[in-house]
Parts: sequence; structure tokens; C-alpha cells
Amino acid sequence: MREAVSKIEALQRPKTQGITLDAVERSIAQATRALTDLAHGDGHICFELEADATIPSEYVLYHQFRGTNPRPGLEAKIGNYLRRTQGPHGGWALVHEGPFDMSASVKAYFALKMIGDDIEAPHMRRAREAILSRGGAANANVFTRFLLALYGEVPWRAVPVMPVEVMFLPKWFPFHLDKVSYWARCVMVPLFVLQATKPRARNPRGIGVQELFVTPPESVRSWPGSPHATWPWTPIFGFIDRVLQKTENRFPKAPRKRAMEMARAWVSERLNGEDGLGAIFPAMVNSVLMYEVMGYGPDHPQVRIACDAIEKLVVEKPHEAYVQPCVSPVWDTALASHALLEAGGPEAEAQARAGLDWLKPRQILDIKGDWAATKPDVRPGGWAFQYGNAHYPDLDDTAVVVMSMDRAMRQHGLVAGMPDYKASIARAREWVEGLQSKDGGWAAFDADNNHMYLNHIPFSDHGALLDPPTADVTARVVSMLSQLGETRATSKALDRGVTYLLNDQEADGSWYGRWGMNFIYGTWSVLCALNAAGVDPQSAEIRKAVSWLIRIQNPDGGWGEDASSYKIDPAFEPGSSTASQTAWALLALMAAGECEDPAVARGINFLTRTQGSDGFWNEERYTATGFPRVFYLRYHGYPKFFPLWAMARYRNLKRGNSRQVQFGM
Repeated sequence: MREAVSKIEALQRPKTQGITLDAVERSIAQATRALTDLAHGDGHICFELEADATIPSEYVLYHQFRGTNPRPGLEAKIGNYLRRTQGPHGGWALVHEGPFDMSASVKAYFALKMIGDDIEAPHMRRAREAILSRGGAANANVFTRFLLALYGEVPWRAVPVMPVEVMFLPKWFPFHLDKVSYWARCVMVPLFVLQATKPRARNPRGIGVQELFVTPPESVRSWPGSPHATWPWTPIFGFIDRVLQKTENRFPKAPRKRAMEMARAWVSERLNGEDGLGAIFPAMVNSVLMYEVMGYGPDHPQVRIACDAIEKLVVEKPHEAYVQPCVSPVWDTALASHALLEAGGPEAEAQARAGLDWLKPRQILDIKGDWAATKPDVRPGGWAFQYGNAHYPDLDDTAVVVMSMDRAMRQHGLVAGMPDYKASIARAREWVEGLQSKDGGWAAFDADNNHMYLNHIPFSDHGALLDPPTADVTARVVSMLSQLGETRATSKALDRGVTYLLNDQEADGSWYGRWGMNFIYGTWSVLCALNAAGVDPQSAEIRKAVSWLIRIQNPDGGWGEDASSYKIDPAFEPGSSTASQTAWALLALMAAGECEDPAVARGINFLTRTQGSDGFWNEERYTATGFPRVFYLRYHGYPKFFPLWAMARYRNLKRGNSRQVQFGM
């Protein structure tokens, strides 16, 4: 009770109360100038995309596996980054100020030792003690143990068997590549070859990490399983793995060779030029190692282009460097265009249009990607997240691009020089509608990718092997269809999507956010969609969501949510206020018709108070999600365009004739 009273008192302080529209206007102008200044000459915008210590650590170890070295000085800068991000617990976390994570800590320690750090240096000693006090490196996850096996630090029985012969399996079989997510396919197929050949890292520096084990790895008999393990799947798949462990070495050589060739061909078809296999770091690394163990030399064109793709992910600064898991130009450009269109004015609108012009030719119209395995009769028409990833466009990006193009045309009309995006929009809409899943929802990359039992195979200790429909992606598609003029009466797809969203609401009124952290992100996405679809703002579902958002507002007027919301049984966990999560909450409340609520004024007040002199907001906390509980993301662009978007919408609604949001986002 005392905490509730103090929170109310804090929210009633003059400092956190009203804000003048003139002050908001000044903040909008400053943020708009700063954002437009970051655009590339061709109109697109691409911000850094940061994960945790895992990716830069793996980059160092990838080079030493091959016996190569990054460009001069880069390892030292990565070392500076790893030392700075070490947590007070002695190890490394998955998010800023997060708890110790065993796998990230083992890899970071290994990488720093490889770079040349003395293991008796204070930071290395603290890391080692933190790892050993929690059971040692034997408690790392499957991917980390796989890397340790490649270096000979653990026996191969420390990792589940994924025989390359799965390439032969028919589609009706319980496991098939088409039944797992795009990212899982891209990581697993080259990994099958590595597990079949079991290569040993060249490791010219001769570095190992046996000191990180409480029990010698050869003596360990029970390796960690999945934290989400459930009966009966876990014992069933565990038994299968034990059988494979004992029989794998007896598999016939000729079929194994054919399966490896199938895997190589699969990867080569999707190699994706200098954007890399799947355009994601782990798959890119596995593809390079796969080619080399199959006899491809370092100068082979496919090896060279795969290596070049990896190097393009490096972010090097004067004193530090890290490696991105992927890049996000389409996502950044599309979302920034929305913010700039909301801000308005000749310069902002011109920049938004330049971004859309850059996006238009990147629509994938001629390649049927892996999504066609379940939807073979649908024509391609989506956008990918990265510069190039033609086999794997995603529905979230596509819906956001479409809404931005549609808004640009509606906001400006087909005036002289204004491109006509109608054909692009129509083709994208056809593709998106065609990928609706049977339950009425939409997933990120595939349709009906919901074979949930596969999340219990030993390999999937991360629990993210699948790409099922989610509320946030479904909401984006519902927003898109509604903005394009559909209603529940005219569109069966839209009606089913709205029904999916209404049925997916949590008991407290929120929605789970798969791709953004977490319930704030999901609730923002859905409230925008329900508004666009014409759901009564006084409906019980929307009122419950509004009450939840107002209830979780922080005393400083902002909103924040911690990554711990993604625990096994997900539930909201408050966190320090961030600019991006505050913007999502504000956009959600305004979509629900709450522009006049004092909570909105307090949130706008928070954004204006915390804006930096550069026009942006400082946000070190991670607010996006790769894999819940396993892998999180810090989009450096989120605190640059989302707060601008929220403030501009507030100004527009307050100064307009209507308090209803007219767009899907």
C-alpha cells in the first residue's frame, strides 16, 4: 500500500505533470532534424543492432577456428567491448544490467583468453569464479557446448545428435526442415555437416578453457536439458538421442556423403551473396565452416563471399568494436518513415518519401522462398528485414512498409513527382493475406509453423525452434488490412485476425509481445490494430488494456519492462523507464482514444524531459527480442524514431479536429 501511495504522489508532482504543445513542438523539431541527418544519401536509414557478448565472442573464436585473424587492431577493440560489458556479478548478461548468463559468460571468457587476457587478471578471475560457482561450463547451452566440442574442450556426446541424414526425411515425418523456423533451418543445415565430420579447430594459439569446468568434461555423464522440458516429449526425445549417440558412428558412409551434398546444395541455393545465409551471423559462420570441412579452399568464391558477409556485420569504433547478429535497414527505414510522416513538414516528408523510394525496388517479386513449402500457390511480394534475404521476407516488415507507403500517398496525394506505390502495395497485400495461418493469426516468416513438440527435442534447449503466429505480427497485418480499407464485414482474413487477437488477450488486459519487450510492445501493437479495425474503444477488451497500461506507468511518467517478463510462465515485470517503451505505451493509449488522459500528458512530459541535446534519447536497456529467455536485441534506432512518433501524434491529435488515430500504426 505504501508503494502505491508513493507512486501516486510521484505521478502528481508538478515536474511530471502537464506539458505545453509549444514545448512538444520544439522537441519534435529537434528530433526530426536529428533523424533526417542520419539518413544515407540514397534515402535509407540503418542503425546499429546490438545483441550480447555472444556474437563478438563467437566472431573471435570463428577466426581462430579457421586459423585466420581479423584486421589489425580489431580483436583488441572487441576485448575492450567485452570488458566494458562484464557485469557486477562477474559474468556477462543477455541484456544491459541483466543477471548472469552461463553461455554468454563462457564464450566471453574464452574470447578474452584467446585475445590474450591473462587468466589471473582481476576481471578474468572474477569471471571464472562466477562461472565455477554456478556449476561450470558444463551448464552452458547446446550452442555453446557445440562450439566447445569443435575446440575439443568437451566430448561430442555433450551435444545432441542431429544426423545429416535428416536431409532425406519426407515431409510426413515428425521432423522435417519445413517444420522448423527459417532461422533454425539456416543454422542447422550447415551444422549437420559439422556434426557429421566433427572437425577440430585449428586454434593456432592453443587456447583452451578447461579451468571453467567443475568436473572434467570427459567425466560428465549428464548434460543440461531444456529449462522448458515437459512430459512426455522430453523423455521420448531423450531416449531417441541416446540411441543416436550409440549408433551414429555406424551410419553407412555412402548415404551420409549424399546427405552432406544435399546440405551443401541447400546452403548454396540460399547463400544470399554478401548478405549471407539467412542474413544472420550464426548461419553465416556455420556456412563458412561447412564449406571448408567439405574441402573448399579459402579462395573458393563461395567461401570468400560467405566470409565477406560476416565481416560486414562488424561495428568498429575508435576504442571498441562488436559484431551485429544481422542488420535492419528495411525495418529502420520503414519505421523512421512512419515517424517522419507523423512529424510532418516539407523536410521530414521529403525524407520519408526518399526512404520509401529506396524500399520500393527491394520488394521480393521473383523468388518463392521457403515459405512456399506450405503456401505454394501464393505469389511472392514481401520485403525482408535486411538489405538482401530473398528466400526469407517477413510479414512484419512487409506490413509496416505497406502502411508507410499507403500513408505517404494519402497524406500527399498523387501530386507531381510523388511515386505511385499502388502496385507494390497490392502485391504485398496479396502475399501477406496468403500467409495467414489456420488459426487466423500471422507469424513472422511462415504459415502454420506450429509443430510445438519440436521445441522439446534436445537440440532446442532455447525453445525457439518454431515460428508460430503471434499477437504482435498478427496485429501489424490487421492494421495493414484495415488501413487499406478492409473491414471485418468485407474481409474474412481481417475478421479472423481480429478474432485471434481478442482471444489472445492476457488475463490482466495486456498482450504478449514476441518480437519486442514484451507486454508493452504487444499491447501497443494490438491496440493500434483494434482501433484501425473499428473495434469500439469502449469495449471490455480495450478498457481492460487501457487500465493495465495506466496502472503500470512508472513514477517518473515513463514506462519500462524488464526482460524477465519472458520467464517460463510469462508475466509483466516492471523495469526502468525507457524512451521506446514509453513511446509504445503512449501510442497504444492514443490509439485507444485516451489522448486526454493525464497518463498520456505525463508520458509526453517524460519524453521531453529526457531528450538529449542531440535530439535523441539515451537508451542502454534492451527493448527487443530475438529468442525469449535466450537472445535479446538493442535496436539503436528505437530511441530515435519511436519517441518522435509518439510526440508528433500527441501534437497532431491535440491540435486536430478528431482525437481518433486515423492510421494502422
